[in-house]
Order: sequence, then structure tokens, then C-alpha cells
Amino acid sequence: MSDGMAGSKSSSESQIIGSFIELRQRAQSVGPRRVAVVVADDEVALTAAEGALHLGIAHPVLVGNERNIRDKAEQLKLNALLAEANFVAAKDPAGTAVQMARDGKVDVLLKGHLRTDELLSVVLHKEDGLRTSRLLSDVLLYEDSLSGRRRLVGVTDSGLNVLPDLGKKKQILQNAIEVMRSLGLECPRMAIMSATEVVSNSLSSTIDARALVDMCDAGEFGNVEVFGPVALDCALLRSAADAKGIKHKAAGHADCMVVPNIEAGNLLGKAVKYFGGSQCAHVVVGAKVPILIPSRVESADDKINAIALGVIYATR
Repeated sequence: MSDGMAGSKSSSESQIIGSFIELRQRAQSVGPRRVAVVVADDEVALTAAEGALHLGIAHPVLVGNERNIRDKAEQLKLNALLAEANFVAAKDPAGTAVQMARDGKVDVLLKGHLRTDELLSVVLHKEDGLRTSRLLSDVLLYEDSLSGRRRLVGVTDSGLNVLPDLGKKKQILQNAIEVMRSLGLECPRMAIMSATEVVSNSLSSTIDARALVDMCDAGEFGNVEVFGPVALDCALLRSAADAKGIKHKAAGHADCMVVPNIEAGNLLGKAVKYFGGSQCAHVVVGAKVPILIPSRVESADDKINAIALGVIYATR
């Protein structure tokens, strides 16, 4: 561990992934996994694929127009990628990559030079896609230091489900719990977000939050702390929770924040990156394999982090 704190941590704490450096290290210990880059003639995706290859996290499978992919990789001087990646020529890259995942030939899908909806429409195809009985949802990770120590905190769902009802929120919460457990958290602390800690009939997110807490209390989610409704300050700052008289032991220590809708999630996810200056990683779960749909403006480092997260989740 960094920061000279390794000797003071318990064995269970030492297994928790607390930074993106540690995320990559854990992925190295369980990788490499076969990562299909869909429509791979994308500068940032190819750079990230070579970075993941160099780290021993991934074996890239580059799907699409092979000539275009090779030309782009040659322009970027990605010699290791050209020598070691698998190239899969495909007129329908999304369909080909999804079929490879169905057949067990790749373990993770990474979006390249195509829109998210173009990939997900194939993933969600009833007969030929990667559907399971579960809802697909996105879990974003960022590095938080408000508590005085660096740790990874999640935000969900900021990318897929626009205005989820209580049933969908339950599945989003379940997906996120699974992701957080893959980071080594035996009892993740899940904050159900709203604008207030008071349950009010005029704010539906507070009613849903109370219902999810009741489900947790009834044992529906296993070993997990679910608390809410809670506003952002009391989710992440114990001092704010104390000032408001919130006694729940997880208040101020949220491992993951479950937002009420996609607008809140999108704003929060972009705020932690651009205002907080954090790298990020996110993974779509609920399909037969993890799916990585990073934004076009995310850096190669963000995409390498996402690959590491996808690899860890795939081997959970």
C-alpha cells in the first residue's frame, strides 16, 4: 500500500482496492483477459488497449475494418499492439464482438469508434444479444479524499436508466453492490441519494430510498449497509452527518451513491471528474460480460482504468 499506511491496516482492509493504482495492480494479478475493442480504429481506445496490454491486464481483440485499425495503430506507433493483438475483420463489428462474447471467445467489450446506443442495441437483442434476467446499469468509480484518505467511491446509474422506478432502482442497487464487492468490500455502504434526509410525499426519491432501506433491513441484499434518503454532503462527510444529527453508522462513509435519475448521475459523475480532478472508470453490468462504454472525451488513462475494472469484475 502507498502512503506508508500498510502496517496499520487489517488484513481485510488490505484487500480493499482503494485507488486506481491498486485497481490496475489487482487486474494484473487476475489478468490478462480478452478484451474486444468494437470498431477499434479509435485513437484513444487503441492507446488504452496498448497500455492494458503493456500492463498485462488485457489481451486486445481489435474488431472492425482491419486496414483502418492497422493504419491508425501505425500512425500512433503502437508497435506492441500491432505485434500482439488479435485482429478480427468484420463488416458488422458490434454483431461480431457480441457473438464472440456469446461464444466465450472474449471476456469484456470495450466501445471504440461507435455510439453507445449502436453497441447496446446489439447487446440487448432478444435472441442474439447478451441479455440476462437482470437490468443493465452503469457503475462509475472515482477517487475520493474527503474523508482524509484516498478511496474509490461509486456513482450509479449515470449512463443508462433515465428515470428508474423502484423495481429498477432495486436492480441498479444490486448490480452496484456486486461491483463494490468485486473491489474487496465485504459489506459495502450504499447511499440512496436525494436532496434531503427527510422522507416526503412530494419527493418520490425519498420514498424509494426508504423502501430500499426497508428491503435491506429485511435481508434482501445480504451483507450490506443501505442508508437513505441522504444528500451529497451527508453521504460523504461524517461531519455533515453529525451536524444534521444523522446517526446511521454508514452516513458520511458511502462507498457508492445510488442516484435518483440519469440527470443527477450524469451531473455528479462529471463533477467528480472535472471539478474534483479525478480519473474515472466505469463498467456496465447485468449482461453476460462486462461492457465498457467510456465517453469520447475520457482519456486513455480513464479507459485503462475501465479495462482494469472490467477485468476484475469478469473474474469476480
